[in-house]
Amino acid sequence: MINRNLWLRGCALAVLLICTLGLSHPLRAEQPEQSSTTPQIQTTPAADPETGQGQPTPPPRPPKDDRIFFALPNYATVENAASLPPLTTTQKFKIVAMGVFDPVEFAFIGVESGVNQAYDTNPTYGQGLIGYSKRYGTAFADIASGNFMTGAVFPSLLRQDPRYYQMGKGKLLHRAGHAAMRVLITRSDSGKSQFNFSEFLGNGVAAGISNVYHPGPRTLGSNVNVCVTQTALDAFAYELKEFWPDIHRLLKHGNHNM
Repeated sequence: MINRNLWLRGCALAVLLICTLGLSHPLRAEQPEQSSTTPQIQTTPAADPETGQGQPTPPPRPPKDDRIFFALPNYATVENAASLPPLTTTQKFKIVAMGVFDPVEFAFIGVESGVNQAYDTNPTYGQGLIGYSKRYGTAFADIASGNFMTGAVFPSLLRQDPRYYQMGKGKLLHRAGHAAMRVLITRSDSGKSQFNFSEFLGNGVAAGISNVYHPGPRTLGSNVNVCVTQTALDAFAYELKEFWPDIHRLLKHGNHNM
């Protein structure tokens, strides 16, 4: 049976994407294509030929963000790169924060909360503005705690790379399998393949934290439900990250033929 919370989030995502695509359709053909990269690592510039001394290192530029479906933030995706220098702890937290506090993320949570209210998910929240506010706050806390734990806290502690490296080429099933396996296998900061402890420990801790603000009953089953739902959403997000460039090209091709 499909997890109801996962299904409701899918409905919210579909509504938001349809609205976004409808609003952005006249503009898409005019927007230059961008590639998704993570924050650039500082490098030491060449020595000045006159003084023989290096110039001050400029601050890293902000990451480009080729938004999925022109809406969803996509900062932690790497295209056309086998490996990159490791992220610092500060950079890991910054990437997560940029996604969590992105305006579209707030809109997505708003739609999700509205769908949950319409279906009266967890009646203990009640209805009206107060009920909606409780649902919104809970949903935002779930996403923020889950993303920070899996994308910043545990990757920093365990020295794992939270970025998604696209295959970009190959057979459809191979690429889909590669994306799905990222919840199990990730990279260390040194570039080696490892079990994705950050994913499961992060979602597990986030589920435990949710006991503080989620209404009862607080049971092991409810914690497992939160953890499984978030892991499934992360797996779905990896699929979007893998195939968004292909979808983007198809949409641009369709616009050029109009």
